[in-house]
Amino acid sequence: MLNWKWLWIILCLTFCGCSEDREVALGTLEWDRIALPAQAAEEIVAIHVREGERVVKGQLLLQLDPDETLARLQAAEAVVARQLASLAELEAGPRREEIERARANLAAAEAESRDRTADYRRLQDLGKKDYVSRSDIDGAQAAAQTAQEQVRAAREQLLELERGTRSEEIEQGEAALAEARSDARAQRVLLEKLSLRAPRDGLVDSIPFKLGDEAPVGASLVILLTGETPYARVYVPQPLRLQFAVGQRARITLEGLGPEDRERRATESVGEYFGQVRMVRNEPSFTPYYALTGDDVSRLSYIAEIQLSEDAAKLPAGLPLRAEFVASSEANTGPVSPAPIPGNAPQTGETDLGEQVDRAEGMKQSQFPAGEAGAVEDFEDGK
Repeated sequence: MLNWKWLWIILCLTFCGCSEDREVALGTLEWDRIALPAQAAEEIVAIHVREGERVVKGQLLLQLDPDETLARLQAAEAVVARQLASLAELEAGPRREEIERARANLAAAEAESRDRTADYRRLQDLGKKDYVSRSDIDGAQAAAQTAQEQVRAAREQLLELERGTRSEEIEQGEAALAEARSDARAQRVLLEKLSLRAPRDGLVDSIPFKLGDEAPVGASLVILLTGETPYARVYVPQPLRLQFAVGQRARITLEGLGPEDRERRATESVGEYFGQVRMVRNEPSFTPYYALTGDDVSRLSYIAEIQLSEDAAKLPAGLPLRAEFVASSEANTGPVSPAPIPGNAPQTGETDLGEQVDRAEGMKQSQFPAGEAGAVEDFEDGK
């Protein structure tokens, strides 16, 4: 009879532990991560930090080979200089010597035109007396007209030089110069990014590549852990999803503590911290919602993040934990009684064996109908 009562105690306490598992969200402790990617497929020529080292904002972390990027920058700067000189030439307009040459060409064309016109007139007078053929007269007339057109062309060329460069040509020169400067600026920025610097204060978590490696473009060269406090990344079961909301207070309990810490947890809040929910995803993880119906819906899990308080600032990432909801008044009263660990017996003040037996008997009566409970008792009495 006594052995069966002990068996009922163990079963009831196990049921209690299983029911409590549904009231917590399990997860791990995390820090905000910043990945510094490779901007160019260049060789790593220097690594100035090591994993686990704390860095400050602007500190040099890693250096990629800058030779090729530096050459492209110099070529882009040469294009800028050429475009700048071309724009200055357009803005200055034609030289005085070019204008004078155009005037000389106009004078020569006018002299040639006068000579051709005089020849045509002489031949025209001789033609009236039949001293020259009609074809000679027509040739002289064509030469005179050609000379007059050359005069017109020389005059327009001189006028073009005197009016200077068109405004549209200056605008094109300015646009070409702006494009060249943008290319040079992009190369300069790329050259600066080949020297990886810390964007924020933090801790170097990982350096995936080694000295001499040539990482592909976009690969993470350095991973930093940043932020003032860590956060708990937990998986919220579907029955608790309605209770999890942004701004909700939660109690975080670290798992995997040593024997001494587990003994202290019975009387102190060892490994317990308070935090506030900062994010809950609306889409479930692992299993799509449309694939589950009925009771299977309770197997869905939702990712949530809980920002911890300042007393957790020195905790490392990766620690297993569980999260429970707490009332706002409980969170403001300092240390609280530790929450029961799933799968273990509840930590209460009941030390008397008789009280535990009575409690187990009560739980047995509540979990079985009257007929089944009587049958169990008859079976125990028969034993």
